[in-house]
Amino acid sequence: MKTSISGSPVAAAPASERRVLMIRLEPGLLCLRGLSPRRSRFEVEYGLERGTTANSFLFESGSSAGGHAVPPVLIHPPGMTYAEPFFAALAELVPSEAPLKVVVGVVNPNRVELLRAMAARWPSLALVASNAGAKLVRELWDQRRPAPAGAPEPEPLPPLPPIDVVKQEASRPLAGGLQLRLIPAPTPRWPGALMAFEESTGLLMSSKFFSAHICQDSFAEANRSSTEEDRRWFYDCLMAPMARQVETVLDRIDALPIRTIAPFHGPAIAESWRSLLADYRRWGEGQNRSRLSVALLYASAYGNTATIADALAQGVSRTGVRVESLNCEFSEPEQLQAVIRSADALLIGSPTLGGHAPTPIVAALGTVLAEGDRSKPVGVFGSFGWSGEALELLENKLRDGGFRFAFEPIKVKFSPDPVTLKTIEETGTALGRELLGARKRQERRSAGGLQDSRTNPAIQALGRVVGSLSVLTAVKSSGDTRLGGAMVASWVSQASFHPPGLTVAVAKDRAVEGLLHIGDHFALNVLAEGRENGPMKQFLKPFSPGADRFAGLNLEETPGGQPVLPEALAWMEACVRQRMECGDHWLLYAEVIHGGVLDPVGTTAVHQRRSGAAY
Repeated sequence: MKTSISGSPVAAAPASERRVLMIRLEPGLLCLRGLSPRRSRFEVEYGLERGTTANSFLFESGSSAGGHAVPPVLIHPPGMTYAEPFFAALAELVPSEAPLKVVVGVVNPNRVELLRAMAARWPSLALVASNAGAKLVRELWDQRRPAPAGAPEPEPLPPLPPIDVVKQEASRPLAGGLQLRLIPAPTPRWPGALMAFEESTGLLMSSKFFSAHICQDSFAEANRSSTEEDRRWFYDCLMAPMARQVETVLDRIDALPIRTIAPFHGPAIAESWRSLLADYRRWGEGQNRSRLSVALLYASAYGNTATIADALAQGVSRTGVRVESLNCEFSEPEQLQAVIRSADALLIGSPTLGGHAPTPIVAALGTVLAEGDRSKPVGVFGSFGWSGEALELLENKLRDGGFRFAFEPIKVKFSPDPVTLKTIEETGTALGRELLGARKRQERRSAGGLQDSRTNPAIQALGRVVGSLSVLTAVKSSGDTRLGGAMVASWVSQASFHPPGLTVAVAKDRAVEGLLHIGDHFALNVLAEGRENGPMKQFLKPFSPGADRFAGLNLEETPGGQPVLPEALAWMEACVRQRMECGDHWLLYAEVIHGGVLDPVGTTAVHQRRSGAAY
């Protein structure tokens, strides 16, 4: 049965909550920081729900080292959602009749919409973009989302401003004798990415790299640990599927005399930027070492198909399987062929434009049909507005070509909402687990069915460490954005007296793990000996992606709204305070804030194991 998912309209942060701060960094240099205290969009990257910032930088006008007049230069304008407060701030600094040069670090429909509005207000606007970025700007400039029936005729668009195309690393003069080094940093997600480095201040304006979605007024982070979880989340959501291309960008900037990194989102990194570069390399090591890979091929007109790709990639990455992302609009045929031949599974995504798939997707599909291995699973995904012909084309051609589908095609109308994104992420995780399971079965057959780790005396001894059997339950948000999850937990231990705290280990590929970040609440339901079979049967069974783990259950709630199993021996509501990465698990330390004993005479169910190689 084919599934068609319609993204529900979900309210983002209202425009009235957004504001722009003007922060003077140096004489002639300001940061225009847009702040949104609530998540401004519903992509997976905003999942921690801590708001965000959009950091733009303005070098004011003046004279170059040679005495020539230099107009003001704006680095990395925000998206259209910040237009009203951003234009108000910029108008105080740059009159509408003055020339203005804009360095476009990321190109997407939302950014181009703002650039069109800027061109109408500042007619002498000029753009600076990478080669790929300039191509995207030209393609998107005259495109508009289809207007609803009966809508008034839109106003005519301003002409496309002149574009200074940066084909390779280059320098441009700024006022006051400063020099701006422009560094193309293409990735599949942001093919037009362009970093900017001002040499005398040592300021690297890194665009999307090193970002974190946090809303705060201060320009720089207080210390490295204060933003580590948020930067790791951003990396896992968007950078991990491009780990090899990210490593290439890191190599390019490693030798720069950097003093401060100022990303597009979140606070700047002033004191520990080398530590952050090292973390980026370390976080990518697991991806690069993986022997299994999933090829993720896509094109995205309005960003919705890319959002689906992000969710699929994050789900696959949770299992430790490497994701190889390719933007078909900017990939060479040889690169496409190599990825298709080497991948253990293949996912291809497309929007529908004018009733058709984009030409690069049609070409990629032809390569898949010619080069793809029919024994390896495939998947189709994408978004559409009023029709989905592109997805029908991909599905029919692949089925007729004899390919085996890993999951039913993912068809999202307009934009995916948080619940849909969670389902898509779990679909990616299921695919990663399927590939890992097939690899393990193959290895067991090759080894004659022996499992050395289970016969290792140290592993057998580790299995004698016991823990109480519990069910961890968690919900986040409410209404249409409500997400829930649960898992059986036996790696649980009390960790502190003051405050009362516990630790629980959560596998990275657990669906509930995304609901257990610092500040999130959960309930731990301790099971009673002799009554553990019912809850164990409920929560150990396999769930299909997006399935409600609590369907059919009569639950109670903690004071904080977390689910409680009435048949439990005891329950605790806890708040996550720290997370530590431990191989294939996250170890959570949580402070217990509420709790109760439901059966004062019962005893705790304990999980006995014979090997530390499995649960």
